[in-house]
Amino acid sequence: MTTLDADIMVIGSGAGGAVTAATLARAGRSVTVVEEGPWVDPDALEPFSLDEIVAKYRHQGGSAALGTPPVAYTEGRCIGGSTEINSGLWARLPTALANEWRHTHQIEEFHPEALDRYAERIEGDLSVSKVPGEPPASSAALERGATKLHWRSVEFPRVFRYDSSGRGIKQTMARTFIPRAVESGATVLADCRVDRLERRGDRIVAVVCTRQRPDGTQEKLTIRAQDVFVCGGAIQTPALLQRSGIKANIGSGLKLHPTIRVAARFPHPLDHADVPMHRITEFGPSLEIGGSASRRSHIALALSDSSADYGRAMAQWENVSVYYAATHDGVGRVTTLPGLSSPLVTYRLSESAMSRLARGLILVGEALLAAGATELYPSVAGAPVVRRREDLVHWWDAVTRSRSNLMTVHMTSSVRIGEDRTRSGADSFGRIWGLGNLRVNDASLLPDAPGVNPQSTVMTIALRNADHFLADA
Repeated sequence: MTTLDADIMVIGSGAGGAVTAATLARAGRSVTVVEEGPWVDPDALEPFSLDEIVAKYRHQGGSAALGTPPVAYTEGRCIGGSTEINSGLWARLPTALANEWRHTHQIEEFHPEALDRYAERIEGDLSVSKVPGEPPASSAALERGATKLHWRSVEFPRVFRYDSSGRGIKQTMARTFIPRAVESGATVLADCRVDRLERRGDRIVAVVCTRQRPDGTQEKLTIRAQDVFVCGGAIQTPALLQRSGIKANIGSGLKLHPTIRVAARFPHPLDHADVPMHRITEFGPSLEIGGSASRRSHIALALSDSSADYGRAMAQWENVSVYYAATHDGVGRVTTLPGLSSPLVTYRLSESAMSRLARGLILVGEALLAAGATELYPSVAGAPVVRRREDLVHWWDAVTRSRSNLMTVHMTSSVRIGEDRTRSGADSFGRIWGLGNLRVNDASLLPDAPGVNPQSTVMTIALRNADHFLADA
C-alpha cells in the first residue's frame, strides 16, 4: 500500500470539487484532488453521444431511484463530474428561495446579496452568456408556443464561450477550474475511488483509496490529509460518509427534480446538435417546462413508450425533439448496504407531485401543438399519441405511478447545511457536525431542490464555503 501526504484533500472534481480545489490552490494551499472516473479529453467525444455515455456516465447512464414510480437518474463519473455531461444551463438561486432557506434552515451568512457577488465571480470565470444570434429551432419552437399562448418564457444563459463565428464551447470543469487548480499546484488523481475515511476522535486522519492503473491492475493508496472536502455529489457523498461510519442526518432528505418527457414531431427537420435553452416559467416555481438533449439515441429512448408508433416516428427522427415538464416535490434516501459498491437510492413522490406532472405534460403538449408540432409521444406506457389539443385531456388518466417513465439529472439535499443539528448534516459552511476537519461542498448541501438548474447554486455555495475556510484558517 502506498501512503501519500496532503494538506487538503478534495474528493470529487465536479462543480463543487473543482471550485473548491481551484480556490484553495490559488490561495497557496497544497491540494490533492481524487476522482473515481477517468480523465477524458473534453474534445475527444461528441456531446450526448453513446461513446460519451460509456466513457463519462456512472453505470453508463443506467441508475435509478427506486420507488413507485422509479426515477431514472444520471451522474457524471469523470474529471469534471456532471458538468461534462449536462446542458450547461445557468440559473441563479432565486432571491426568495435564498431567504426562505436562510430562515427555515438557520443558515448563517446566506444573504442573497452576498450570494449574488459569489455568483458573479463564477460567471466571469465561466463566460456565462446567452447564445449569440438565433437559437436552435427546437428552442425557438418552445418560445413560439409560449408566445402564442401568452405564457411567460425565458432564455437561460449557459456556461459557453462563443467565438466570432458564434461557435460555442461548453466551459466544463475539465476545461476551467480543474486546469486552474493544476496551474496553481494542485495534484489530480483520476481513476481513484475513495473506499472510506479513517477517523480518530473528532478528526479524519486518512483517506483510503483504490486506484486503477493504466494496465488494468489496482493499487491501494492511503492519503493522510489535514483537511478533507467531500464533493462527490448528492448520491456519492452520503454513500462515502455512511461507509465511513458518519451517519447522523446523512443520506436522508434527498431531493430530485422528477421529470416527465414528451417527444414532439414537427413537419420539418430540427437541429439536434444543441439543447433548447428556453424555458416556460408561467407555472413556476413548482413546475418548469423545457427541452432536453435530442440526439437519435435520446429520441429513441423517449419514443420507447409508444411502441405501436415507434417505427414510423423513428423513420422521421430528424423532425423530432424531446421536451419535458419537471417539478421538485417528493423526498428520498441514500443508503449504503453491506457488500454492495453502489448505494441504494429510493424516492417517494406525493400524489400532488404526480398530479402536477400530469398537468405539466398536458401544458407542454399545448405549447408544442401551438408551436406547430404534428404529433406528441409522451413517456407514459400506453398513453395515446396526440395530434389535437382537445385530445390532451386523455393524458390525465394515463399518468399513473405504474405507467409513468420519469427521470432526472438534478439530485440535491442529502446532507443539508444549517445550524439546526436535528435536521442538518453539516453546519452553515459545510463542516460535518462533530468533525473538525471534514467538510462537504457539493449539491448534497442544498437544503432543498431549487426548482431550477442547480449548477449555479452549487458553485456559488462552494466558492462561499471555500472562502470561509480560508478566512477561518
